[in-house]
This record gives sequence, C-alpha cells and structure tokens, in this order.
Amino acid sequence: MTKIRKKYVRRKADVPISIKEKILDFFYPRRCVICDDVTDDKVSGVCHDCVSQIVYIKPPFCMKCGKQLDDETEYCRDCKNKNHNYVQGTALYEYGSMADSLFRFKYAGRGEYALFFAKELWQRRGAWLFSLKADALIPVPVHPSRKRKRGYNQAELIARELSRLTGIPVNTKLIIRSKKTLPQKELTEKQRQNNLKKAFKILQNDVKLNTIVIVDDIYTTGSTVDAMSSLLLQAGIGRVYYMALAVGKG
Repeated sequence: MTKIRKKYVRRKADVPISIKEKILDFFYPRRCVICDDVTDDKVSGVCHDCVSQIVYIKPPFCMKCGKQLDDETEYCRDCKNKNHNYVQGTALYEYGSMADSLFRFKYAGRGEYALFFAKELWQRRGAWLFSLKADALIPVPVHPSRKRKRGYNQAELIARELSRLTGIPVNTKLIIRSKKTLPQKELTEKQRQNNLKKAFKILQNDVKLNTIVIVDDIYTTGSTVDAMSSLLLQAGIGRVYYMALAVGKG
C-alpha cells in the first residue's frame, strides 16, 4: 500500500454495512445501478448479469484529461488543441455504457447510487488520488434553484462518500455557482465557454489549500472544470486536478 500523510486515514473499500444502511435496505431495497431493478447483491450494488455492461477507461488514455485513446499517443485531440487550466484529470467509465445510470443518479432521485460510485472510484482510482496528496475535494457546485429541484447535488454526494472512504475533507464553502446556466450537453464548445462566464464565484479570500481535486459526474470537453480551475488558481490554490465518474469522447 502506498505510504500517505498521517492526516489521512486510509480505509478499506469494502466498508462494513452499517445499522443505518441495513435499516434503509429493509425499507428501500437496493437497486442495481445499471438496470435499476432490485438486487440481492448488497456488496457490489450491481446485478451479476449487468457487470459485463460496464466499460471502464483503461490504458491507453489521455495523460491530461483521462479520455480513452485508440492508440498509444499521449494526448487526445481535444487536449492537443486546447490548454487546460487544471494539471491532470481522471475518469472511471466510458460515458455511453453508464448513460442511463448517470441520468437516474442526476435527475431521477437515485442519490443512493453515490455509495457505489464512490467505492468504484476508490477501488480503481484510489492510488492516483492519494498520490496527489490533496488537501480537499471540491464538488462542482450547482445553482441553488437546481439543487432545490433535484433535492441534492450529485457531485457533492460522490465527494462526501469518497471523503468517508479516504479521509480527504470536502470543501463546499470555497466556490459556488452564482449564475444559472444552460445544460452543457446541448451546447458547442464555444457556447459552453460563454455559458460558463461568471457562472462561479469564490467566497473565500484567504485560501490556504495547496492541492485540490474537483469532483464531478461527467467530463466532456472540460469547460466546467477549466472555468472553476481558473478562479481557484486566481484565489491562491497551487494545483487543481479533477476526478469524474464518466468521460465523453469530446
């Protein structure tokens, strides 16, 4: 196991099921994150028949944004043509294989999926995360009106579960989304950049964090992460990384 700083308490990914979780399982049976049917597998959270449907990002992948590559080149086309504000990022799934699951997680009240997703990130990207010696996890903020409508911020749920597994604190007080933006998925790259202008606001002037990791559900072109990274760097953050569940093809 990788040696880490004492401030972190490295915990096992197979955290025992708590009494609270057992009670919730009784009244609200766990559903497979892939097919959404009730599953008897309380450990993995995925039906046996559904496991094979998950497509993980694996080498070779872009050394900057983490997108899957078809050959042994170092960078994807997007990163060859664009300078990002963050240092590096990683993602877990190929978006197409998890699109339905991520839609339910984000828009259909399946916030309980966060536990499964965080465990997956920890098991498969934990070594990378700890190598950064991050001071905090910062979930991509949503506008208050959207959070009220959904009932939660899906990125924050992932970050909090990941924090529980790693001991790395979550910071939701540093940056907020001050502007209600249009959904990014329907916009071109230029429209995405314009859509995010003045979308975020730094709330703290005396930032004492050296390295942070932005946490999100989906990474496509990097416009959101870049917009946040720019402000965070201006606020005094030394290095900004990102971690997402799924990555698109750009």
